[in-house]
Amino acid sequence: MTMLCKVSFVRRCTTTLSPVVGALASRQKHTLPDLTYDYGALEPHICAEIMQLHHSKHHATYVNNLNVTEEKYQEALAKGDVTAQVALQPALKFNGGGHINHTIFWTNLSPNGGGEPQGELMEAIKRDFGSFQKMKEKMSGATVAVQGSGWGWLGLDKDSGRLRIAACSNQDPLQGSTGLIPLLGIDVWEHAYYLQYKNVRPDYVKAIWNVVNWENVNDRFATAKK
Repeated sequence: MTMLCKVSFVRRCTTTLSPVVGALASRQKHTLPDLTYDYGALEPHICAEIMQLHHSKHHATYVNNLNVTEEKYQEALAKGDVTAQVALQPALKFNGGGHINHTIFWTNLSPNGGGEPQGELMEAIKRDFGSFQKMKEKMSGATVAVQGSGWGWLGLDKDSGRLRIAACSNQDPLQGSTGLIPLLGIDVWEHAYYLQYKNVRPDYVKAIWNVVNWENVNDRFATAKK
């Protein structure tokens, strides 16, 4: 039975679930965001093969699985099947987090990146870490130290107005896990670096600073403070 047939069937059989069914019928599917640069544009720091596989395969898989999981979740809501809803939560978190994290990650990178941030972001970094170099060392250390797969983040604590470094396991989204608003993320899943850097994660983390898009991070900082 197609999704359209399923929705029509549910509409004929019940009126009490009509708002949920309407949401199911109108929900826009998530899509893989386009990159603003070519796969090879970040070389020699991140090779084209890694970027192509990372974006067109890994991120695409998170998007596809998220759409499938959300579809199943909406069906479970429509049926009032709480057991199924609970069982789908881990997949929603994993694939939704993967989509959120990577969508930020691609914009955090630029072939014209590197150097140091400017303006209010730089002032906040100096205030909260002492210097840009100290922030860089602290974030690099936390990122390299992630056990297994995960992410290192620079985020904003909205309540205190302070910048903080945090690490998240797997694809756990930063804001959902820590409450911090994500500004800059470094992906340390092996698919992000293994083809080029093998098991030497510190070399990858050191190299990625050369392509950090500080303009994007600064824009995120300005938005997060509002």
